[in-house]
Amino acid sequence: MRMHGILTLLACIVAVLAVAGAGCTGTTEQTSGAELKDSYIVGIDGAYPPYSFIDKDGNAQGFDVDSMKWIAEKKGINVTFLAVDWDAIIPTLQAGKIDMVYAGMTITPERQETVNFTDPYWTINQDVVARDDSNVTLDDVLAGKAIIGTQRGCTAAIWIEENLIETGKMPKDNLKLYADTPAAVSDLGVGRIDAVMYDDVSLKDIVRDKPMKVIGSVETLEQFGVAIRKDDTALLGLMNEGLAELQADPYWEALKEKHNLK
Repeated sequence: MRMHGILTLLACIVAVLAVAGAGCTGTTEQTSGAELKDSYIVGIDGAYPPYSFIDKDGNAQGFDVDSMKWIAEKKGINVTFLAVDWDAIIPTLQAGKIDMVYAGMTITPERQETVNFTDPYWTINQDVVARDDSNVTLDDVLAGKAIIGTQRGCTAAIWIEENLIETGKMPKDNLKLYADTPAAVSDLGVGRIDAVMYDDVSLKDIVRDKPMKVIGSVETLEQFGVAIRKDDTALLGLMNEGLAELQADPYWEALKEKHNLK
């Protein structure tokens, strides 16, 4: 075979190998952070009413879910929702398995080190609940005298660790962590823990019609934002535009009324 023919053959082999190798980098569509895609996967908490939850038929529901659907329609993108364990949701975002977290995520300095957030769209505080027949008070909780449960990775857990455990007011063993808040509320109901701390509106929703009462609140004035990977600048811009348009539309007030957020 002449040299020209050998070089041509080698070029073909390299091209084939390059195509084959490209398929080994993963199945997720790869785009630049400055580009928008047609479809996005939205990570949510599957047990966080009224903001996001999975109903009995396996469908994503809630205030944040409805908000995202409205923004997607206005911006001409397709979205699907994926429930992820809360303490794993940012690693799941960073791994590219979801494209954003839209599920009542509080903007914190620690989270801002790893992800970007949209402009805030909601503000909450922390409520504490106990059983109706309990004598436990908020003062007992704040003094570290109660066994308190909450969801792993949530801001209530972070607040308890920073303000009660690290200050020596509460033994570490008095904090019980759960995969989700309904599990904590279930343990409260059977007496395994004395109280539950969690985001105010959601906790009231979870304990509604249960023999439980709010014994107090901790004013944290946390602001919710949509979490997006640092390099997804185009998506961040789209979501900021979409949130601003939604909040200026009459549908925003209708959503708050629908989900008892007024």
